[in-house]
Amino acid sequence: MESFPSSFRVERIKANDATLYVRVGGQGPAVVLLHGFGDTGDMWAPAARALYKNHTVIVPDLRGMGLSSQPKGGYDKKTQGQDIAKVMDALKVEKADLVTHDIGNMVGYALAAQYPQRITKWVIIDAPLPGIGPWDEILKSPLLWHFNFRGPDVDRLVKGRERIYLDRFYNELSANPKAIDEATRRHYARLYARPGNMHYAFEQFATFNTKDRADNVEFQKTKLPMPVLALGADHSFGDTQAVVMRDVATNVQGGIVKNSGHWIMEEQPKQTVDLIVKFLDGK
Repeated sequence: MESFPSSFRVERIKANDATLYVRVGGQGPAVVLLHGFGDTGDMWAPAARALYKNHTVIVPDLRGMGLSSQPKGGYDKKTQGQDIAKVMDALKVEKADLVTHDIGNMVGYALAAQYPQRITKWVIIDAPLPGIGPWDEILKSPLLWHFNFRGPDVDRLVKGRERIYLDRFYNELSANPKAIDEATRRHYARLYARPGNMHYAFEQFATFNTKDRADNVEFQKTKLPMPVLALGADHSFGDTQAVVMRDVATNVQGGIVKNSGHWIMEEQPKQTVDLIVKFLDGK
């Protein structure tokens, strides 16, 4: 796995009832990078290396995930959007570009919808938004059974089997499972095996069709003003990413990550980073 530049520091930042583990480095206009399930903020190391020489790069772990704290609640994306705004406040960052993937997309939307003047550009990558556009059709995909994998026994079913559980996602949602190498798989399996981490990952999904859907329907009434690059992987979400975003934003450019499944930073890091940098830097 690629590492963050040695100049990056870690801050533990209080955000509502959570304390987020945040990697910070670089100089210049700020960019916030948000991860999703199966990853942590560590996924963004290749992007951080490309951006930090002329951007202040901010990479949190979402509440309950990675090395952030595990509050009992607050896994709705509206609250987590507020978490990220508080991280920006703590770092004295008024405005930032935004780059998101997977559940990070949902948190990113809640952030951008609640604080539209604080997000200058947004790159959103390969995952839907609860309640928006073709959400109900997307839910019918058998690949997404995990959205409803909940109940009193799920923690027991997965405990000690975190690597097996994560391998299912890496293998079935990738274009080339070998692109997610052994070191990467071991790294995330260790993090998700930390006490509570898998439980709170499940909590991220539990709010999709309740609070997140209702909040998004309300957010959708006011379209986002910032420029958006909606990237879908050609073996995953594809052009649908732009379709979704045109329901919530006024200035949407579509794009495709080629020869990739869902795990864009593991499968096609250079291509993905190049698309991000080109859009953010206006080249």
